[in-house]
Amino acid sequence: MNKYGIRFNKSRGQPGRGTVDHVWRVFENGGKEYLFKHLDITVPVKDERDGMDWNIVCYGVLSIDRDTSTAIIRES
Repeated sequence: MNKYGIRFNKSRGQPGRGTVDHVWRVFENGGKEYLFKHLDITVPVKDERDGMDWNIVCYGVLSIDRDTSTAIIRES
């Protein structure tokens, strides 16, 4: 299972930061970043502080619905 940190995209709409509708930043294992419009999470979540920012954190497997730009995180 992977660890996902999820944070609101404060820079959405700016160059390279997705459209104004890409409101979620999803970090996989603290590295690779994805931008999404929607989330569908069915695993337990908790909060975690990362420096000055707060994340929602969960463990699972990510699949992507590219038609709706949705991050789907489920158990393996």
